[in-house]
Amino acid sequence: MSIFNSLTTATAGINAQSTAFTNLSNNIANSQTVGYKASETSFQDFVSNSLSTPSTQAVSDGVGAVTTSQTQQQGTISTSTNALAVAISGNGFFDVVKPSGQATSGTEAFGGQQYFTRNGDFSTDKNGYLVNTSGYYLEGYQADPKTGTLSTSLTTLQASDIAFRPTETTTLTTAGTLTSGSATSSEETVYDSEGNAHSLDVSWSTPTPDPSTGGWTSTVSFALPSTEPAAGATDSSGYALPVMSLSTPAPTYTVSFDSSGNITSVTDSSGQAVGTGYSGSAASLPVDLTFTSGTSATQKTDTSTTQTVNLDIGNIGSSAGITVPVSGATSTPVTLTSDSATSATYEGLAMQTDGSVLATFSNGDTQLVGKIALSSFNNADGLMAVDGQAYVATSDSGSARTGMVGANGTGSLETSSTESSTTDLTSDLSNLIVTQEAYSANTKVVTTADTLLQATIAMIR
Repeated sequence: MSIFNSLTTATAGINAQSTAFTNLSNNIANSQTVGYKASETSFQDFVSNSLSTPSTQAVSDGVGAVTTSQTQQQGTISTSTNALAVAISGNGFFDVVKPSGQATSGTEAFGGQQYFTRNGDFSTDKNGYLVNTSGYYLEGYQADPKTGTLSTSLTTLQASDIAFRPTETTTLTTAGTLTSGSATSSEETVYDSEGNAHSLDVSWSTPTPDPSTGGWTSTVSFALPSTEPAAGATDSSGYALPVMSLSTPAPTYTVSFDSSGNITSVTDSSGQAVGTGYSGSAASLPVDLTFTSGTSATQKTDTSTTQTVNLDIGNIGSSAGITVPVSGATSTPVTLTSDSATSATYEGLAMQTDGSVLATFSNGDTQLVGKIALSSFNNADGLMAVDGQAYVATSDSGSARTGMVGANGTGSLETSSTESSTTDLTSDLSNLIVTQEAYSANTKVVTTADTLLQATIAMIR
């Protein structure tokens, strides 16, 4: 190898060590960057011999530096004071996009390029979108605000001006004194699983004396008022309103009272006892309600659902619930109340380990806003890095496999946490010294080669 080749080799060495120095500097600079994946430098030599002379020993004639990033290396997961921060424990990536500009009030326009990141330090912007510290917006499966049904396609998750959806009615509670000489009727609002309001009438017959026991009996029945929407009716948003119906015939129950006005037993229309009948046990009357969707262009559901609502009338052996008029006892009006929560103030968002994004309300209830999507790749190290700890898919990485948290080997989430940089400061600082010495050694080769060339030129003087 000639002196000129030595110069070329030394120059290649300087360039290679410069690359290593750049990578080490970048790692050290990003040692506190959330979700950053450290870069590594690999070296490879170049050979100058000709293949036409296989008997000649190969001579190394240079070196090249290759930068690699271990994107699947797990960073340390640290607790964060940010309640919206989530960290991935596994091989997945958050699906994110970048904004392309403000479109209209309350909405934003996003670019078509798909990005992937491990930076899960999210917060909400002024329009309720989830965005991380690098300006990338989180994508997932948005829940329908009316039905709670998740979309099947990726979209930017947004939580803005969330209205509380009344909770499904499971129990109606009645108490008071039945009217002597006439029937008693009460009407109460019942909410289905989508928060739609319906009305249910609960009627008591006039208490009838029972000579065999010295007590009374009364029959309770259920009916639908005329205010129930007709098939095909829609709400203000264009959603088809489910129509509530009762079984045919509508359920009826007979309630027996003793001479003190205490409930003694409950039987259904076939004479079968309802409940255990033991003193102190709850007297609860089940009513099955069927909700069938109407027909409209914006209908979100197309099946009938059944919902059981229990009418709580008190306890066996007690007059604390519903009672009959008893001489000397205080009579109170019959009341009918529902266990549904109908209003609450929106307080914020909460992240769940399964990727659910929940809206929280002042009464402690939550509603599903959407679910975070995660993606995985056959060769994640083939992703191309871009600004802000993000990547784009390449032919080397393969296409993204996107789904719910945990699908496709993406791993799990940890809430109120962030993934730390994978930079190893101790190792990088040590390698920095080695790189500096190697760089200096290559400059010595250049200096020495220059001296030799000067000596050669001096020979002809």
